[in-house]
Amino acid sequence: MARILAIDYGRKRTGLAVTDILQITPGGLGTVPTHQLMDFLVDYLGREPVERIIVGHPRQMNYEESESMRYIRPFLGQLSRAFPNMPVELVDERFTSQLAQRTIREAGIGRIRRQSDKGLVDEVSAVILLQSYLASRESSGGIQLPDFLTTNSKKR
Repeated sequence: MARILAIDYGRKRTGLAVTDILQITPGGLGTVPTHQLMDFLVDYLGREPVERIIVGHPRQMNYEESESMRYIRPFLGQLSRAFPNMPVELVDERFTSQLAQRTIREAGIGRIRRQSDKGLVDEVSAVILLQSYLASRESSGGIQLPDFLTTNSKKR
């Protein structure tokens, strides 16, 4: 198996999250200045096995795409040209920033750090986006466990 990478694309900063190799647990990978994102991805995907990339799909409450898609579409084009065999999925990202801010507050991170570390919300948003994707995949029966974790696997 390989990792799943989530991208919370922003005009200035982009939050990143990734699963473990078994695709069970998402974790923050950090933030990258958006103008350096493609260089980061080329380097990261050259070092780590990644099965697919999840990109936040900004939508309004009525499910129409938000204005932010005009910045994300060119990035999606770059991504498909740089990694033509990599599956890329858009995942609804409504409420991820609000959930991230609440999660950060509930984790006890102080107001001063929250104000000074603007990238923290982006990174946590990417983790929430990835967790949402994993949960939806699991509920739809799309998760595939490795043989050694299934009870039906044959012992050799």
